[in-house]
Amino acid sequence: MSQENVQNLRAVLEAWDPEAWRRGEVDTSLLDPQVTYEDKNLPDHVQEAYRGHEGVIRATERWLEPYAEMTIQLEEILGTGDRLVSVHRVSAKTRHTGIEFSGQVAYEWTFRDGKVIHFQSFRDPNEALRAAGLSE
Repeated sequence: MSQENVQNLRAVLEAWDPEAWRRGEVDTSLLDPQVTYEDKNLPDHVQEAYRGHEGVIRATERWLEPYAEMTIQLEEILGTGDRLVSVHRVSAKTRHTGIEFSGQVAYEWTFRDGKVIHFQSFRDPNEALRAAGLSE
């Protein structure tokens, strides 16, 4: 199942479209119905946990809210088995000030029976690797 987890995660993340989330056209098929998402490191909703598909959708809406434009590109997926880390390049333009920025964000993913049961965001990919037990 480990390679299947990598392939499934890659497929979902490469197709991830912020505008589809804004329109409510999201693919939650990889997420367990009881999935938990924790945003521990992003300042707009730090230390919050979101549960279930509705919680993930709500968290994504909150995350996208301040931006007029955003692109997220998958750079790599690291790990094997049921613990993976995805690293992304995010470019965005804020809605009210027009400030543009670009940087990395990473997610640590935990799978069970081919579904994501938990994931969390990190500003630093090395922190995500440590959380997944993939670094020293």
